[in-house]
Amino acid sequence: MMECKKALTDPEVGGDIELAIEHLRRQGSAKASSKVAGREAKDGLVGLCISHDSSCGALVKVASETDFASRSSVFSNLVLAVANKAVEKEEVDVDTLTSDETVQKLFEEAILAIRENLSIAYVRSLKHTDGSILAGYVHGTTAPNVGTSAAMVELAWINGNEKDTEKAKEAGKKLAMHVVASRPQYLAPSDIPTEILEKEKAILMEQLADSGKPQEVLEKIIKGKLNKFYSEVCLEEQPHVVEEKSPKVSKVLKSLGLEVKRFEAVSIA
Repeated sequence: MMECKKALTDPEVGGDIELAIEHLRRQGSAKASSKVAGREAKDGLVGLCISHDSSCGALVKVASETDFASRSSVFSNLVLAVANKAVEKEEVDVDTLTSDETVQKLFEEAILAIRENLSIAYVRSLKHTDGSILAGYVHGTTAPNVGTSAAMVELAWINGNEKDTEKAKEAGKKLAMHVVASRPQYLAPSDIPTEILEKEKAILMEQLADSGKPQEVLEKIIKGKLNKFYSEVCLEEQPHVVEEKSPKVSKVLKSLGLEVKRFEAVSIA
């Protein structure tokens, strides 16, 4: 009762009931935020949003303190709202999204309801290029497009092939499922940083140093082992785990007249 009276007599409110209600909500959010600020947020959920025309999309991760809080409908709604807001922006990162006025209000309301420290831990957005579309997949869903891990891919039609959008979307969803399961680090062997590749070669050379095999034989062995390394870390070279008999990803896409241009993935782990 005293809090209500204080709100009504506040100079900014001037006795207006609607303004008083808003004032009380702001005060409640501020108090809740001050109490949870600084507490470690290690749990959470990820969200995916792709526009209706598949031209732009975003992946976000919102962190919470506990698994219990992250499984609430309030939290799931927050994650999805943040992902939707990320899609609206031309350029987006954690700082710009966190400082957005609408997003700040969403967090204030969620913190007031959940009473935990919540924060945006990750955000990535993709915009399609001419002749490409975006597709995605969310694993471990707790609500539509919200879950424990997610991936987004950009697929393009190879020159001269018919643009069957539905076929491309289905292939993109399967590829995103594969990305979540196989966790590639790079798109293709050419994307592996030189220092990483040289380190891998040095390890292989050390392993074979006492083999006594001729240099030309060693080079063939190393080439074979590098190909295996590529199949573990490069999306195009990986066996497609969602397709029957797990053919190479690049082979599956080529048979559909498609190629993968980019991918992004995030999980709560």
